[in-house]
Amino acid sequence: MDLDSKKILKTLNPRKVWVPVILGLGIVLYMFFSDPNITADKLTLITDAAFWPILLAVLVFFSRFAGYIFRIKSITKNELSWTSSLYVIILWEFASAVTPSVVGGTAVAVFILWKEGIKPGKALGFVLLTAIFDNLFFVLAAPVVLIFGMEHVFPTITDTSGMMESSMNAIFFVSYGLIAIYTFVMIFALLINPRLFKWVLIKVTSTKLLKKWQYSAYKRGTEMIMASEQLKGMGKKFWIYLSLSTIFIWSSRYLLLNFLMAAFANISVHEHIVIFGKQIILWIVMLISPTPGSSGTAEYFFPMFFQENLGDYTLITNLLWRLFTYYPYLLLGAIFLPRWIKRVFFHAK
Repeated sequence: MDLDSKKILKTLNPRKVWVPVILGLGIVLYMFFSDPNITADKLTLITDAAFWPILLAVLVFFSRFAGYIFRIKSITKNELSWTSSLYVIILWEFASAVTPSVVGGTAVAVFILWKEGIKPGKALGFVLLTAIFDNLFFVLAAPVVLIFGMEHVFPTITDTSGMMESSMNAIFFVSYGLIAIYTFVMIFALLINPRLFKWVLIKVTSTKLLKKWQYSAYKRGTEMIMASEQLKGMGKKFWIYLSLSTIFIWSSRYLLLNFLMAAFANISVHEHIVIFGKQIILWIVMLISPTPGSSGTAEYFFPMFFQENLGDYTLITNLLWRLFTYYPYLLLGAIFLPRWIKRVFFHAK
């Protein structure tokens, strides 16, 4: 894996925060001006928010952040200090926020862990493992959601031809299929038989058409073997912590929106379950977004899923949702990145 400092720091450039901000706010403004039912008065509806649900949203926001820090510290067997873990999570989230969801920030995350004192092989293993478990949460949760409420979790889109609604369903199933295939391939490659994975990569790229990628395939296969070696012998406690912390992290993220919506609308227990399920569907669609951090994509699809629950409060809840789940990492990354560079490159720890 290329861990060139200049390339990585170019990806982490704080100036990149403006691209997703403009995309996200641009979509919101487009929706604002294109829909005659949305007026400036809708923004003042924030004053109608109930206090306790907003407080709970704030609490789960910090809980999720703490969960990330706990997970990275525990899976690295405490090789990272709490301070190092904090920097890793902030910069990892920042990298995810300024790169397309479909691309991800694996190389950046490995680089950050490496500069915090984790050997590259171990760093790669930890990053790939957390990515696998994050994806596995969606892969396993989505079928449960569909089995118990398919007629509720997909948005009902008002379109005479029915094409928009069919397209949404198609996007979900294509996205889910790609994520599931990728996740199980990565499980096989990292945890079951990395040597066979490397052999397959080399064989596939031995054809004339793909020959120019054979060396890259060889390198990726070798890295996978090295990463897999670092994960051998992990005890039961390691896998329990990883599993439970992953469930906690993503449940906290989804509950945040449940609480935000409860601040503006009367929502029953059954509706809360449906809203939670809808977020799993929405997130899988967002994962194949070509924009940085799904900016614009998230804001655009949000009303399709939650308009029926929120009515006039859809716009303000949409903005608050992204304000909690996305923009803080752009801000924190821009603040912490210069300090981290000074810390790891100039040894000012």
